[in-house]
Amino acid sequence: MNIAIVILNWNGKQLLEQFLPSVVSFSAGTKIYVVDNASTDDSILFLKEKYPEITIIQNTTNGGYAKGYNDALQHVVADVYCLLNSDVEVTKNWLKPIISTFERDETIAAIQPKILDFKDKHKFEYAGAGGGFIDQLGYPFCRGRIFDTIETDTGQYNDIVPVFWASGACLFVKSKTFFEVGGFDETYFAHQEEIDLCWRIQNLGKQIYYVGIATVYHVGGATLATQNPKKTFLNFRNSLFNVLKNSPKNKGFYLIFVRLCLDGLAGIQYVLKLKPLHTLAIIKAHFNFYAHLFKMLKKRSKSPKKQDYYQTKSIVWNYFVKGRKRF
Repeated sequence: MNIAIVILNWNGKQLLEQFLPSVVSFSAGTKIYVVDNASTDDSILFLKEKYPEITIIQNTTNGGYAKGYNDALQHVVADVYCLLNSDVEVTKNWLKPIISTFERDETIAAIQPKILDFKDKHKFEYAGAGGGFIDQLGYPFCRGRIFDTIETDTGQYNDIVPVFWASGACLFVKSKTFFEVGGFDETYFAHQEEIDLCWRIQNLGKQIYYVGIATVYHVGGATLATQNPKKTFLNFRNSLFNVLKNSPKNKGFYLIFVRLCLDGLAGIQYVLKLKPLHTLAIIKAHFNFYAHLFKMLKKRSKSPKKQDYYQTKSIVWNYFVKGRKRF
């Protein structure tokens, strides 16, 4: 099985300096690509001087994660793409368990490894942790990370199991399947486009897996910090897109209505926390969602919708009311 490691970069010379050595050292025999999203720093010069063996793909504009990869992957030939963030440190033998998992079951179309926090390597990392799931309303969460409760890694998720979504921080996806579902939705720009992709893949009858015996360390927030209102805007809007595009036909509008109400409560909570810019970001997210409503309705998958997509009916209820902080 042929894997291509494809790293998206935007003004990330320092990240490339810090994290490329582990990727090169522990990925012998694997072709590495760096996709540059119209950087204005000297990332390209650095790569040409220090890593001439790495293939550079230069995009003419910064179309974010979604368009950046869609444009670049048209020029990458491989059985499997490893879409790797530039702020990820990989570990020895990280690829072998991934490859063997793909080879054991042809219905597996995407995989993520265990993702730990680079800043505290005993903790799971927010974006992906021990594999992603969603509740009935489309709210994402992970084994090892539910809302702001992050678990210490004690080997509790050193397994190989099906999950609902694989993190875009380190996403292995079969190239044939990626193009079969139409790649990433470029309207998303960034954040949760991998959840949409995985949902569409499952609506084709294929599987997403987590391989906990392969480990990477992710910095997180290196491009857009968690406290940035733009991140709040993208997460709230794109999560609504996910539900509208992919949920079962008889539940779509009901789920959207409930989500809009709960988003309103989240906005009130931000006001109480003296974070009015995040409340404004949620309001903007809703209006932008309305502006894209008919466009997204046309994108609803023609495949039969996965009825058993959710792990629990409400992660909000379980976490905030019942006090369940772990998966």
